Amino acid sequence: MILSRRELLQAGVSAAALAVGGPVVAGMRTRPIPRSGEELPVIGMGTWRTFDTAERAALVQVVRTLFGAGGRVIDSSPMYGRSETTVGEVLEDLGEKNRAFLASKVWTSGKDEGIAQMRESIRRMGRVDLMQIHNLVDWRTHVPTLRSWKDTGAIRYWGLTHYSLSAFAEMESIVRAEKPDFVQLPYSVGVREAEQRLLPACGSQGVAVLVMRPFEGGSLFADARRRPLPGWAAEIECTSWAQIFLKFILGHPAVTCPIPATSNPAHMADDVRAGFGRLPDEAMRRRIVKDLLG
Repeated sequence: MILSRRELLQAGVSAAALAVGGPVVAGMRTRPIPRSGEELPVIGMGTWRTFDTAERAALVQVVRTLFGAGGRVIDSSPMYGRSETTVGEVLEDLGEKNRAFLASKVWTSGKDEGIAQMRESIRRMGRVDLMQIHNLVDWRTHVPTLRSWKDTGAIRYWGLTHYSLSAFAEMESIVRAEKPDFVQLPYSVGVREAEQRLLPACGSQGVAVLVMRPFEGGSLFADARRRPLPGWAAEIECTSWAQIFLKFILGHPAVTCPIPATSNPAHMADDVRAGFGRLPDEAMRRRIVKDLLG
């Protein structure tokens, strides 16, 4: 029988650990954005699929839970249907427009088309702190615009994203040549190709890293169903598989912030706890890989 994440949580996490809106220890871990030194909380939130809806009652609670734990990063894209609009509406509902660190993307070809799309993203979300070139679409055209917008204060940071491992070589080349502020990439305990060259390049070039797909679209939980939470989880202060998966990612020094996507407030309450307590050192990270993947 395949257990859902909710069932795994019920089996392995205390009610107190998942109490949405319950007390959370102040002071989520932060890491500096290399270009500026600005401290960014280490657990954020993606919005692919989860925010592509006008029904936002649960999403208000998701974002409230993120903020309540000290998180700030919310990432979206015009590719994600209604998500940017929903993010703006949720922040309006919460009265928290100025609290979030908002990231979106340009996902079109052409200078004028890119400018129009980015202006629309800013209108929908209220502002954008970090504008990224989504999947490297027409990146050579957009880089000068993003640099100009950063210089004038229209955005504060610019970056690149790609979901495909086959794009890592090109991303590494751009990181070294163009020095973006951020890169967003896929990385997890099960998909570690970024460790080979791209994460080290980001570390050496002073590029902040957002991590998409930290749970591999949920497939990591399907694998975890076959085993109880390991005894060594207590050594890194984890009470759930989600926290183990997120802390594995945060154990890499080049990572700034993973951005798991969820529409479930209980899942967000679980995720944010990875931002507290001990992180795995490299020996523990190797143990996690060995124990989970053999």
